[in-house]
Parts: sequence; structure tokens; C-alpha cells
Amino acid sequence: MRACFDRAGERGLIAQRPEGAVDATGLEARHASSYYVDRKGYRPFQRRKWPKLTVVCHTASHLLAGVVVTQGPSNDSPQFPEALRQAVANVPFDRLLADAAYDAEHNHRLCREELGIRSTVIPLNDRAAIGPPATRYRAQMARRFPRRIYDRERHQSQQTALRLRSAGVHRPDPSARMSGPRLDPQSDDPQIVAIQVFNRASP
Repeated sequence: MRACFDRAGERGLIAQRPEGAVDATGLEARHASSYYVDRKGYRPFQRRKWPKLTVVCHTASHLLAGVVVTQGPSNDSPQFPEALRQAVANVPFDRLLADAAYDAEHNHRLCREELGIRSTVIPLNDRAAIGPPATRYRAQMARRFPRRIYDRERHQSQQTALRLRSAGVHRPDPSARMSGPRLDPQSDDPQIVAIQVFNRASP
């Protein structure tokens, strides 16, 4: 994998300040899709577990810098350290994007203090918390990344995606979530929304 990224760098595909994104998704493991099983009502064949893929992607080239395979359903955050350590061995990321499933101070600290990633953009997961975050990097996200702005930008992005789809234009959705083993998109391009909001809020 390292040779692949060396060649990508030689061809100018890796910028001086590369940006990465991490996310996880579930995969089908059998020939019949869960949609087919649900429609036919074959309850004995409904899957309770499935292969889960966590990837770190170089956003400019879409090359996968880190990959971890586990079994779902499960929380996304535990695979974060292994995937990121793989990724930075291939690309010296300057900024990392993730969704709120990875919101944890230890994930910020791993990236910034151990792996040398300058900026981590991970939206806050409120968890019914009372008051603002008290830890360093999550408090920084609260100041620089107001939730109300993120929600507004995500709504605008969703409306744009709906207009594109109604016109017959489809965009891949990196925010697909699992509902059972079936992929169930919840929002459109949240990582793109996150970086737009972060850039507007940063000095």
C-alpha cells in the first residue's frame, strides 16, 4: 500500500497538506440482499450480524489509506485508532474529517498529539450533556463548529441532493448507516458540510 501512495505522490495526487476522512459501513455477505429477504418475508434468513468495514480515505484521490474489517453491528469508535495508525503510515494527513460517531477527546488527542495531524473535524455528539464540553479539543469544536450552523448547512446540502436526485443525478453518500444489515442514508455528504462549516468558522 505504501508503494501505491509513493507513486500517487510522484504523480502529484497527494498535496502538501493532505486531507483524510474516516467512516464505517456494513456489507452484505450473502448472494441475496437484505432488501430481497425483507420483501419476501423470509424471516429465518434475516441477518443479525454482518461484515463491517472502517476506512480512512484520502479525500482528493479517494485512495484508501487505512482499512479495518470487523463484525457489525457495533460502535464505530473502537476501530478509529487502528485505522488511523495504518493511514498515517501511508499519508501524513494535515486534517482529518469524521462524523459524530467518532466524537471523543481521546480520538482528537490520538490524532493531534500522537499522529501529528494538525486539525481534526469531528462534530459533537451531544449525548444529552449538560453544558459545554470541558475537555480541550471538544471545547474547541464547540467554539469553532457551532451545531446550529452545521444543522443548517446539512439541511441545505440535503435539499440540494434531493433536487439532483429528482433530476436524475445521483451522488454517492458516505454517511450511509446500518439499519439491520441494510444501508440507510441519514444525511448527504456530512463530511463535506463539516469542512465547509469549519472553514467559515476558523479565522
